[in-house]
Amino acid sequence: MERVRVLVHGALGKMGQEVLRALCRDPELEAVAGIDIKGEGKELLLPDGSRSIPLSADLESTLSRYHPDVLVDFTTAEATMPAVRTAVEHNVRLVIGTTGLSTANLDEIESLCQSQRIGAVVAPNFSLAAVVMIHLARMAARFFDHAEIIEMHHEQKVDAPSGTALTTAREMVKSRGKAFVHASATNERTASCRGSDFEGVALHSVRLPGMLAHQEIILGALGQTLRIRLDQISREAFMPCVVLAIKKVTELNEAVFGLNKLLGLEEENW
Repeated sequence: MERVRVLVHGALGKMGQEVLRALCRDPELEAVAGIDIKGEGKELLLPDGSRSIPLSADLESTLSRYHPDVLVDFTTAEATMPAVRTAVEHNVRLVIGTTGLSTANLDEIESLCQSQRIGAVVAPNFSLAAVVMIHLARMAARFFDHAEIIEMHHEQKVDAPSGTALTTAREMVKSRGKAFVHASATNERTASCRGSDFEGVALHSVRLPGMLAHQEIILGALGQTLRIRLDQISREAFMPCVVLAIKKVTELNEAVFGLNKLLGLEEENW
C-alpha cells in the first residue's frame, strides 16, 4: 500500500509541528514537504529526527515539484484561502483546521472542490472530544429554551468567539429549529457584559495565559441546568482526527464540513 503524501502548510507553527509529529508516527503517511512564510530555501528536520524535508514559502513550486496527495492547513484565514485555491488547481486534497474562516470562505471551498471533484475535510476543531461535545449539544438543544457558551483559550488566539463556539451555537439552533431565548440584562453597566448574541445563545470569550482550548455549554430550564464541558490540555488531542481526515479525504470528491460524517455522527444516526 502506498503511503499518503502530505504537505504541511504552516510547518513551523505549533500546530504544524504537531501534525509533523503525527505523520512521523503513522506508517501509512509520509511528510513530503513543508510550507511556511519563514521557510524559503531551507530544510526542516522532522520532529523524530529521522530525516529532513524541503521547506519553502513558495506553495506553487512545491506542489509542482513534490506532488503531495493532501495539503494540511492550520494557519490563518488570510493564508489558508490562497493556499486552497492553489492546491485545488493541482488536484491536491485538503484537510483544513484553520479557524476564523467566513461563510464566504467556506462557500468558496465547497464550490472549488465541487468544480474539480476534489475532497476536503474542513473543521473548526479536530478534537474527538469537541466533535462529541457538539453532538451532545445538538441533542440537548431540543429540550431547553436557554443556552450560553463560554469558550476559553490562550491569550494569543486572535479570533473571538472561537470557531468551535460558533459552530456549536449554529448546530444547536439548527437542531432546535428556532432561536433560543436570550435573557438580556435591563441595566448593562459595561458594554457587551452579556456576551454576543447568536440566535439567542450568549457567547462569552476568555483569553488568558495558561489555557489551551476549553468550552462549556450551559443549558437552563426551571430549577435545573445541564453543563457540557470540554478541556483540551495538549495539541496532541487534535492529532487522531487529523490523521483520520488525511486518510479519509483521499476517498472523497467533495468538501465535508465537520467530522460528524467521518465518525458516523450524522443526525440521521441518532
